[in-house]
Amino acid sequence: MPLPVAVIAAVLAGAGLDLAYPELGWWPVAFVSVTVALWTLQGRSLPAAFLVSLAYGAAFYFTHLSWVSRYLGPIPWVALAGLESILFGAGGILITLAYRFAATTSRYRSVLVSAWVAGLWVLRETIMGNWPYGGFPWARTGLTLVDSPFSEAASWVGTTGLSFILVVICASALQALNTRRWQGWIPPVFVVLLTLLMPLFPTEQAGTFRVGWVQGNGPSGYFDTKSAGDILDAQEDASAPLVGPSMDLLVWPEGSVDADPLKDPAAAARLDRLVDNMGAPALVNAATTRDGKTYNTSMLWDGDGAIQLHDKANPVPFGEYVPDRWFYEALAPDLVGMIQREYTPGSNAPVMDVDGTRIGLAICFDVIYDDVIREGADAGAQLYVFQTNNADFRGTDENLQQLATARMRAIETGRTVVNVSTTGTSQIIGKDGTVLSEIPVDTAGARVTEVTLNDGTTPAVVLMPWIGPVLSVTSAVALLAAAFTKLRSRTAGATRRKRNN
Repeated sequence: MPLPVAVIAAVLAGAGLDLAYPELGWWPVAFVSVTVALWTLQGRSLPAAFLVSLAYGAAFYFTHLSWVSRYLGPIPWVALAGLESILFGAGGILITLAYRFAATTSRYRSVLVSAWVAGLWVLRETIMGNWPYGGFPWARTGLTLVDSPFSEAASWVGTTGLSFILVVICASALQALNTRRWQGWIPPVFVVLLTLLMPLFPTEQAGTFRVGWVQGNGPSGYFDTKSAGDILDAQEDASAPLVGPSMDLLVWPEGSVDADPLKDPAAAARLDRLVDNMGAPALVNAATTRDGKTYNTSMLWDGDGAIQLHDKANPVPFGEYVPDRWFYEALAPDLVGMIQREYTPGSNAPVMDVDGTRIGLAICFDVIYDDVIREGADAGAQLYVFQTNNADFRGTDENLQQLATARMRAIETGRTVVNVSTTGTSQIIGKDGTVLSEIPVDTAGARVTEVTLNDGTTPAVVLMPWIGPVLSVTSAVALLAAAFTKLRSRTAGATRRKRNN
């Protein structure tokens, strides 16, 4: 493919990939987009491979992450999308090298090249999900399949495994198109059928649990006009209809208490009255200060106050804290100066015990980090509760993108998920990823729902810490081995020519 055509094709395919994610969720587009992305990298020089992948990455990330600019303007959006695009472009170089070695070295002319390319795609996603500043594993390709017939496979291989499978299918189909032989379609068809036949991994039901969940729709955005206590007022008002029905736990979203109840007696007294009226403990969230450090804290509150705490493990860089503040203040002092709080990462486990029931937790963007979900599962979580605040992204599809992750977590863990937001949307999600109940966006609402508890560990949870690194390292080692073999062949050829001369 000529380079100008490849760049145009990459831009179109990159922008098209966003259509596979919510809000639209046209998941088949992901297969077309990834196939075109791989096609544009074949036969490229390394600088051209970077350019083509950069074009694809920019078209995708600047579209997909446009919600970042909703309130803070273009600078954070350009910075985040630009960095992700550059990292994506660098990954394209590795894929081009794999195709080059596969084309010139007979031992790599096999279906294994598709797995090799898919592994390098996963390597790129793994690096972007861990670096810099903890990474941003927001838009892994496998998430596009949450509404597809392939979704149940996530209970076996996780989101990372779905990314690998998707790219294997696309790479195999591209090889079949290149060879123009019907036998070339056997590998992609086989992988498609195998994935479709993978059932939802069975986890054992261990009883039921009555959850009250409340979306207060208060003024919880960073720039919302509000006074102290307004958010707490909104949550209390929305919770009023739940007085009377029995429940095991009341759940409020992230930022639902706009005071530190560990230090503010008035806020603590209001929470005491809340749990007394509800007849159940409450899982609430607030910014807390302890030992001179600030945390984003979820608290299990009962008649004795905060009896269990969980602090957000991964505060958002440039949202909840500023890494290397001295450097970024020199670049954008007004913007960085708006971020006054410096949240400290939590070290307490993302799990709470509610009268013998283990509840796994993730606060807002922590839902995208595998280690948080895995730690809850290791601690025996029978149900997950995700508390979030999407108020700063009203009018965008950010909350729907986050919902896709929450739904995928339900499938991966084989657990019901309670996903509660300040302004929406909030859901009860079944272990198969189905939304069972929902409160619409920008709506105050409260419900009591009886949900299932589940025991048992899915293969996806077991593989979470391993599948990305193993696929990444294996593919990288294969690339280094191919490069070494190529270099040794060239050296041996040069030596023979010298002897002949």
